[in-house]
Amino acid sequence: MNDPAKFNSVVSFLWAIADLLNGAFKKSEFQKIILPFTVLRRLDYALEATKDKVLETEHTLKEKGLENRHGQLCRASGYAFYNTSKFNYESLLHDDANLALNLRQYVMGFSPNVREIFDAFNFDDAIRDLEKVNLLYLLMERFNEKSKVDLRPASMSNHEMGYVFEHLLRKFNEALNENPGEHFTPREIIRLMVDLVLMSDTELASGEGVARTVNDCCCGTGGILSIAKEHILQINPQAKVFLYGQELNPQTWAIARSDMLILEPDGKDAENIKKGSTLSDDQLANMRFDYQFVNPPYGYEWSKDYTAVKDEAARGFDGRFGAGLPRKSDGQMLFLQHFIARMNDPEESKSYIGIILNGSPLFTGGAGSGESEIRRWILENDWLDVIVALPQQLFYNTGISTYIWLLSNRKPAAHKGKVMLVDASCEEFWSGMPKSLGSKRREITETHKQAILKLVKARQEGSHVKIFDTTDFGYREIKVLRPLKLRFEINAESLDRLDTQAAFKNLAVSKKKNESERIHEEKEGLALQAEIRAALHTLAGKTYTNRDTFTAALEAMLKNAGIKLKAPVLKSIVIGIGERDDAAEICRDRSGNPEPDSSLNDTENVPFKENIETYFEREVTPHVPDAWIDPTYCDAKDGQVGRVGYEIPFNRHFYVFQPPRPLSAIDAELKAVTDRILTLIGGLTQ
Repeated sequence: MNDPAKFNSVVSFLWAIADLLNGAFKKSEFQKIILPFTVLRRLDYALEATKDKVLETEHTLKEKGLENRHGQLCRASGYAFYNTSKFNYESLLHDDANLALNLRQYVMGFSPNVREIFDAFNFDDAIRDLEKVNLLYLLMERFNEKSKVDLRPASMSNHEMGYVFEHLLRKFNEALNENPGEHFTPREIIRLMVDLVLMSDTELASGEGVARTVNDCCCGTGGILSIAKEHILQINPQAKVFLYGQELNPQTWAIARSDMLILEPDGKDAENIKKGSTLSDDQLANMRFDYQFVNPPYGYEWSKDYTAVKDEAARGFDGRFGAGLPRKSDGQMLFLQHFIARMNDPEESKSYIGIILNGSPLFTGGAGSGESEIRRWILENDWLDVIVALPQQLFYNTGISTYIWLLSNRKPAAHKGKVMLVDASCEEFWSGMPKSLGSKRREITETHKQAILKLVKARQEGSHVKIFDTTDFGYREIKVLRPLKLRFEINAESLDRLDTQAAFKNLAVSKKKNESERIHEEKEGLALQAEIRAALHTLAGKTYTNRDTFTAALEAMLKNAGIKLKAPVLKSIVIGIGERDDAAEICRDRSGNPEPDSSLNDTENVPFKENIETYFEREVTPHVPDAWIDPTYCDAKDGQVGRVGYEIPFNRHFYVFQPPRPLSAIDAELKAVTDRILTLIGGLTQ
């Protein structure tokens, strides 16, 4: 914002109007009233200079009997919209008694593209509710206080107004303590992301004939799109820029639409801002884009989109989600896949992506998980170019760590097969704010931004920059097995364990429908269980460390006792009596191979650049000599031993060990605190 004082006065003015609603409305309803009236007042201001010309044009065209008047009325208004009602905002206030009726007529006088905006706001409901509590006139009168605030487009640019809208939305959410995961992207982060992407496009500044399409699939109030266009035109004023976006929230969509209508005389960009869920209802499915920017919601619960997304994923790469599905509690990587699917054909044109993500997409999900498979797809296709770690406490509603991912369908030759990690989270890349805005306590100044851009452009390893091969982030997860070793003793504990074995326990369970038959069968089962326990006591006092030896003794004992058991019951007795003991002998199958002990199963992640056997001999065998690699634990795609996984352990690569403070320093600090407490206590007792 160029003028913070003006920004603060506008926000304070609008927030004060919201105070009028206290008592008559719930706080959750404030924004549903304040936001559409702010848009209404701004649209009316935009049209006031050409109002008479529009009415004259409307009258002339009607007399001529022309039905399609939209184009000429837009030319008369100077915008891609108009209003043919006899009213304007100020004249509505001259008839208090009929204000609600006239206001509805006034809104109906707007062109269809504006009426659609007020439909999204449910504006008719707002008029009705304000009229019920006799606040409609008072609220509209407050919006007409020009001496206090000027919302004219000539005085308040779309860029500035967008900032005002986002600030209001943030304040409304904070007042409700709702939607803690929603956040609005501070302008300095947008500028950094946009400049990082544009810096990669070496052809942008080439002169005439340059055209670029820009997309934001979670466009909110349109801030990222407007800044992207502004920066593109700064680099090449002759470039043609076409904006596209989609937004789920109808109110923020309406704000974005209205701003675009004021900003663009032809209104095409406004028509390109679609309403609905990008994940389940992609309304730009036939488009491909040169630039894509987004700050998707973190921890977005996408259950509402689940059926549509799952169906599309089942189509493989004919859809957008062929690489895999992340857990339903976080849809960030769905938006990332969506963007990749909307890149240009690399044979035809370059595409660039800038996306702000939290730390989860870097490492969440082990080998074979949806998240890991998405990372695998991205890295094996060599789309990821750079990841920049941002300072914490940059966002209004969250202080978590965030990262800008930069991707391209045509990386420069020198970047192929490589990924650069840039740590811009440390203090030299941010400064504290004089006054916090929610959770936002830090900001990236222009100087800091230039320092980050310089690091990325130089692409030289150092304390803040690390460059890796894409394969450095890959590994094979192998399953490590250890042999089953059992000791067998007949005692109270081992006999109690028999009751946990289903086959033994079911001896006394009957499925007979006839009650007398069921009772009889269950009594027989209980008697058989008692016989088995009694027979087992004949083996008491002996310890067996070999399962085959114990099984043979058990079978001989049962034969002598005249007890015949089916194989599952016999097996359950062996399992129930057996107890794990490292000193016992290894249990083997019929082929003489060791049987694995499932409770000792473990996994190891072997980096791609290491031989699995060599790694195993070095890292596992010295500690567990009897362990072996499970040959059946294979990757679903290549069939080789070990499941493929990818993760990007960003912080590990920039970790700097900080030695603990000397004990003497800690003791001295504790003594100082203790002495101060004793002094305070002494003062109280005097």
